[in-house]
Amino acid sequence: MGRSCHSLRSLLSHTTASCSQARCAAEWHIRYAQMFAYGLGGKHLRELDAGYIDDYLDELGRNSKYSGWQMGQTVSALRILFCEMTGCAWAKSYDWDGIMDGFRDLPDNHATFARDIGSDETVRKRRVVKEKISDEKTRKILGRLRDLTRIRNMSIRTEQTYSEWAERFAVFCGGTIPEGTSKVVPFLERLALVDKVAPATQAQALNSLVFLYRETMQIDLGDLGNYKRPRHKRRLPVVLTREEKDRLLGFMDGTTGLMARLMYGTGMRLMECVRLRVMEIDWGNGYIVVRGKGDKSRRVPLPSVYSAELEAHLAERKFLFDKDCAAGFGEVYVRESLRRKMPNIGKEWGWQYVFAASRVSTDPRSGRHMRHHVSENGVQKAIKRAATKAGIVKRVSCHTLRHSFATHLLAAGYDIRTIQELLGHADVTTTMIYTHVLNRPGVMARSPADL
Repeated sequence: MGRSCHSLRSLLSHTTASCSQARCAAEWHIRYAQMFAYGLGGKHLRELDAGYIDDYLDELGRNSKYSGWQMGQTVSALRILFCEMTGCAWAKSYDWDGIMDGFRDLPDNHATFARDIGSDETVRKRRVVKEKISDEKTRKILGRLRDLTRIRNMSIRTEQTYSEWAERFAVFCGGTIPEGTSKVVPFLERLALVDKVAPATQAQALNSLVFLYRETMQIDLGDLGNYKRPRHKRRLPVVLTREEKDRLLGFMDGTTGLMARLMYGTGMRLMECVRLRVMEIDWGNGYIVVRGKGDKSRRVPLPSVYSAELEAHLAERKFLFDKDCAAGFGEVYVRESLRRKMPNIGKEWGWQYVFAASRVSTDPRSGRHMRHHVSENGVQKAIKRAATKAGIVKRVSCHTLRHSFATHLLAAGYDIRTIQELLGHADVTTTMIYTHVLNRPGVMARSPADL
């Protein structure tokens, strides 16, 4: 192994010679490769297979002392070791990217559990507040804004968006939020003329400032003079054909592949899929309970074509959960209000995430060791890679699968109200956008060149 590590050192030194920081990372790669080699117990590298790597990373991921970046460097070192040096056949098709994404840490301000931190503490932790907003009154206003969004049970994304725009407005006003509204129009005009943001972004900023003044400070913005809301141009959603969908999903495997197939087969949003829990899958009745925006729930059909793959994934997930419990872990995040009523609810199998992270991490709020859900970035990147491999030139994202779900149902003859319920839209006019995508009589005319 000494010769292998020497070769690994040479390889990494050639690929990272241009950056001192990268050279430092290369030394860590070598260290993690050596740690792996010392635990082989006399086995040769070429004798190992994907199952051995899975078991090794599984045990390492259960060590809460390892951070996400350390696990990532370990995976990177093993990837170089087996792909570039030993040239094992299984290593070329091993899901290194999926494993790497599974080790990513969720930040403290992640939408899943950001509200476990008090609004005042959240404001103090914000970097822009530390560096550019020193006025204590302004900080209290920002904290009050977050309190109001939580009292009204508004989406965590809405809270974060409104707060970030209020912070940007305070920075524009010199680190304070004025009681008068004279700075509002100059701020909005700067966004349009200098920052050149999109009309939807301008509208978002205006809505945030209206909430800031009217709800938080009890001040009516009144007449904004010559300023008018920018005209919002609604664009048609990007929809894949069935053949494009098959090509895209054909280039996806592993956990991210299953997530993509479920998003298409059920119409779930990305975060709804990421936060899916075991008990929300009703096998007997053939549906999935989805917790959507505003904590509203709906039922979507469980795609029978993906049932076997999902069942196999849950069997592996249960095996991992049992090993976690045997090692003294096995807890998952649940809201604090629910935990107070049932202290052990986080250790029940039904509450576990279907798509769990590859490692146990220390929750920064409570100090408990938990296995959170996977980061949403992993499946986003996987879909981008698959679209490139499939030769799809459309702008494909996770939401494209949701758009395709609705459009394909509409093409199959399902009525618009049924699709509205499956998507969880509050207003049917939001769902009506999909009628403009179909090439059907009465919806889209034929080209005169084809007549």
